[in-house]
Amino acid sequence: MEAVGVAIASGQLAPGSRLTLEGLQQEYGISRTVARDTMKVLESMNLVYPRRRVGIVVQERSLWNVFDPKLVRWRLASDRRDLQYSSLTELRIAVEPIAAAGAARRASAAERAQLVSLAADLRRVGGAGDLQAFLAADIAFHQLLLRSCGNEMFRALEGMVAEVLTSRTRQGLMPFKPRDEALQAHEDVAAAVAGGDTALAERAMHHILDEVREAMGLH
Repeated sequence: MEAVGVAIASGQLAPGSRLTLEGLQQEYGISRTVARDTMKVLESMNLVYPRRRVGIVVQERSLWNVFDPKLVRWRLASDRRDLQYSSLTELRIAVEPIAAAGAARRASAAERAQLVSLAADLRRVGGAGDLQAFLAADIAFHQLLLRSCGNEMFRALEGMVAEVLTSRTRQGLMPFKPRDEALQAHEDVAAAVAGGDTALAERAMHHILDEVREAMGLH
């Protein structure tokens, strides 16, 4: 599934390309059951569709489920990753500041305290240069904001945000030690959410994403 997914996401298998269960069995040395199950997953993501007497056909890009975390991961693993980073960063800029304001308005006391704790964790492990621990805390921080903002559509982006943060780290696009400005901005978001300051939470999240956009060369 990963191999075929990346091939589709990268354009190696262009829209209209034909696949067959028999061909997949031969190419990857898998059983018919595995080939069929793989195509069912890709069909559920709207990447392929069955056509009678033809086989399985790669779907047009405009119909893909672009918010599926697996597709996000595959696109970030392809040679089109720059376009994917750009579109994902623009989406995050549009969503996460509003999510931070929503969290300042609606988060529970436990969620507010956890966000402050995660910001402190980011400062601690970031200063130590522990990228894996930093990644785990960063994912938890941003997912908590999306969960606690009170908007179920924003919450549905949790998996996508985790994939883009993971990809940046795995592809060496994160500095060994995070910039102090980025760490401070996370602490500012957490403090604003804890204090119920919606305007400050939104501004501080914009600062985080401005840093991301600059780091990705998207200005």
